[in-house]
Amino acid sequence: MQQIAPQTGVAFTLKKGEQLQVIDPQGMQVSDMVLFNQHDIREKISSGKTLDFEESILISKGNYLWSNRSRKMIKLLEDTNGRNDFLLAPCSPETFQIMYNNHEYHPSCFENLYTNLAAYNILPDDIPTAFNIFMNVQFNSKGKLSVLPPMSQPNDYVLFEAQMDLIVGLTACSAEDSNGGTFKPIHYKIISHKG
Repeated sequence: MQQIAPQTGVAFTLKKGEQLQVIDPQGMQVSDMVLFNQHDIREKISSGKTLDFEESILISKGNYLWSNRSRKMIKLLEDTNGRNDFLLAPCSPETFQIMYNNHEYHPSCFENLYTNLAAYNILPDDIPTAFNIFMNVQFNSKGKLSVLPPMSQPNDYVLFEAQMDLIVGLTACSAEDSNGGTFKPIHYKIISHKG
C-alpha cells in the first residue's frame, strides 16, 4: 500500500492488465487522476470522449475512461462510493486566485501532476482534465455547478484495470471546497496478476 500525503501527488506506470486500487482512508478526500499512453504520451485521457462514449456524466463501476484517440485506457471494476467527477479541471494556482481570491502560494493538483509527470517528459500544457475520484459535483436544472463535500466514507475505493500500458498521475486534492474543508491522504495499490 502506497500513501499520497495531503496536497501532494505521484506518478507511476501501470501495465496493461494490472489493477489500480485508489482508496480514501479517512473519507471525504478527492483524488485527481490523469492517464497517458506509456508508449506515446500524446495519447491521453479525454473527458469529452469518455462522456460521449459512456453516454453519461456520472462515471462509475462498469464504465471505461477513454483517450483522445477514442481508445479505452482503463476500466472501473469496482466503485464503493459511486460518485466521481469528469467535468472540472485540476485545481491550479489560478483556481485559488480566481475562485478563492487567494493570491498567496497554494498547493494545487495541477502543479502536483505536472511536477511528478515531468520525469516522463510530460509538460504542464500536456495535462488534461483529470478524472476526479470521489469528487461530488452537482448541478441544478439550469446547469449551475456546485462542488459539495465528497460522500466517500473511510476506506471507500475505486478499482481500475489498465486496458493499455499507462503512465498514471495521481493526487490527494488540494482544493478546500472539493474536500469538505480539510486535506487528507490518499492510498493506492497496484495489483499484478502474473502467474
